[in-house]
Amino acid sequence: MFHVVQYQPFRLITQNSLSSMCFKLILSRPVALVQIWKSWFSSHSLVGNKNIILMGPPGAGKTTVGRIVGQKLDCPFIDIDDDVLETTWNMSVSEKLQDVGNEQFLEEEGKALLNFSASGSVISLTGSNPMHSAGMQHMQKNGIIVYLDVPTTVIMSRLKSMKVDRIMGQSPGISLKDILQFRKQFYKRWYDIRVLCGGDIAADVVAEKVLDAVKRYQNSELETFISTRSSRSGRSMENDSHKYFSDVVTEGLASDGGLFVPERGLPKFTAGEWQSLIEATYIERAQVILEGCIHPADIPASKLAEIIGTAYGENFTCSKIAPVRHLAGNQFLLELFHGPTASFKDFALQMMPHIFAYCIPRSCNYLVLVATSGDTGSAVLDGFSRLHDTDKQRIAVMNFFPEGGVSPIQKSQMIGCQKENAWSVGVKSDFDFCQTAIKQILTNSDYTGFLTVEYGTALAAANSINWARLLPQIVYHASAYLDLVHQDIIPFGSPVDVCIPTGNFGNILAALYAKMMGIPIRKCICASNENNVVTDFIRTGVYDLRGRKLIPTFSPAVDILKSSNLERYLYLIANEDGQLVTQLYNQLENQGHFQLRKDLLEKLQRDLVAGWCSEEDCLAAIHSVYSTTGYILDTHTAVAKVVADRVQDRTCPIIISSTAHYSKFAPAILRALRITEIKQNPLSQLHLLSSYSPLPPVHWGLLETLKKKGNEDHQVCAADMSMLMSCIETLIQNHFM
Repeated sequence: MFHVVQYQPFRLITQNSLSSMCFKLILSRPVALVQIWKSWFSSHSLVGNKNIILMGPPGAGKTTVGRIVGQKLDCPFIDIDDDVLETTWNMSVSEKLQDVGNEQFLEEEGKALLNFSASGSVISLTGSNPMHSAGMQHMQKNGIIVYLDVPTTVIMSRLKSMKVDRIMGQSPGISLKDILQFRKQFYKRWYDIRVLCGGDIAADVVAEKVLDAVKRYQNSELETFISTRSSRSGRSMENDSHKYFSDVVTEGLASDGGLFVPERGLPKFTAGEWQSLIEATYIERAQVILEGCIHPADIPASKLAEIIGTAYGENFTCSKIAPVRHLAGNQFLLELFHGPTASFKDFALQMMPHIFAYCIPRSCNYLVLVATSGDTGSAVLDGFSRLHDTDKQRIAVMNFFPEGGVSPIQKSQMIGCQKENAWSVGVKSDFDFCQTAIKQILTNSDYTGFLTVEYGTALAAANSINWARLLPQIVYHASAYLDLVHQDIIPFGSPVDVCIPTGNFGNILAALYAKMMGIPIRKCICASNENNVVTDFIRTGVYDLRGRKLIPTFSPAVDILKSSNLERYLYLIANEDGQLVTQLYNQLENQGHFQLRKDLLEKLQRDLVAGWCSEEDCLAAIHSVYSTTGYILDTHTAVAKVVADRVQDRTCPIIISSTAHYSKFAPAILRALRITEIKQNPLSQLHLLSSYSPLPPVHWGLLETLKKKGNEDHQVCAADMSMLMSCIETLIQNHFM
């Protein structure tokens, strides 16, 4: 059924009258008939037979924006209030509400929606339509629902200027703000597309944003991923051309050994769009940011909301998820250790397993491989063990860690996190060997093909080489900046620096991506420990592994010499020159070093500053901060604090990423605080820390994990590729066969 609407006075023309009108037009006004069909085809070129349905609170501008969108598409516009409800009831909406009351009004409104049908039109819903499930299900069948997301403070201001002080559903004792907040849950349930409408944005600008959002929704083929090692000339011929988000989550690593990146880059948010998120919760910010990075054809908004809610709901002990705390002077701490395994890895790995389970095909089992320098292992094991039982039957994870290269508590935690679909394997080598081995296994087509044919099992990766690991980390860097604005530390637009303990370059890359998306980050400060290859590279442009041996330190999560995610950043500053990236990494692999061109080094140094910290300075910083503030830094955060003190010029705030809870590194903390009694048993170390009442409490998740019985058992493997492959096959046979 196709309804045509006259623009004045915006009333429906019924189907019966349409045929009569068309017949008269054929006889008397053939040009007008051509215009009608032109209108029909114009709108269909964008949405076909579907409607564009605008949804949002009263005062969101749905009617005004809808009229503009209809005019731009040269297609009918229907206002549910004026063209459906008042026509059906023969009275105004306010009169109907006064006549029947709130509850009955909602039912009457829903019935009218159920009896309404249109196609190829722009439709403006009422503010209360989304509260009627059956009516919205009916509308959703033939429409793309666009949510005009306007901050509540802006809506309140608009309604006040319109002299509106009450809306449908507002009972005595309930404020207008409360009812607007209550309605948000219904808007979030139904939309396909969200359009951010912060501040005093003009209606025609919102209309353009609606059209852009609908075009994006209809054109998922534009959001593809490519390898950092793909050449421009050969992209159309390469196997990894035109991969979609679901593909790169499943595959993890490109077949040429490169890392996947979005071909058209990340979305850029306007200042107004960022400002609309200042009052938002962490979960709300995550939803908006990730919707911009993940096409709804890969994960619909409703499913993404479910995944985010599961990841950050009850699993984090702090309601703010990633709170920002003032440390001293211009320094602020971004606390990233409130998740179940006490490190920043939880932000990605409470979400990534659910994304992975949604994206993979149902016809195959998957074994996810991960290498860890400490924190990733327990986080990935915990995350994948929280999948639904049906998903755990088809998805397992194997964690490789350097047997002697993690802290005793980290090791006990990884072993304690083992579940029926999640195992840890200690490797008698370092992290770089573990990570390189996984890359080689994933790109060994003979071996992966054998596993698929013989066991019906595919391999995937959960390290930050997987794009789904990086995306959630962008959120907390953006959120930290918005929190400083919300706390009136800075006005929006003022710059900040960030300082991040850096090993595999994933966390600091996420901050650089947040900067690209519009967060005003001035400099990203890379903080290294004594394994300072990346710091030397940022200072000189020479990445040199010749003669370098990994040094075990108090900050094992950054005991890394080969930083995988650096490749993504080099691809970015090299203007997406995959041939150059391939050349650099081939040289690193074959000769142990490479050097950037001068122009690329200059670009790099506009974004990055670097410094490193000795073991002695790390412990001294922990002691000094505790003595002056009563706060305990973990060893990695202490590294970042030392470097921030040395290299930041104090002309703007600096956000230091606190990447782990101090109790994960109890021996070093006890030593830094000059507590002489250090016991060997990890659980005893935590109890010893707990016994010092002036100290902040140890992490609840660590205590619970270490209290479990039988967590000493795990497999240990030699640093040999064939041995690792044998471990993989054994696990597949035990779990899937």
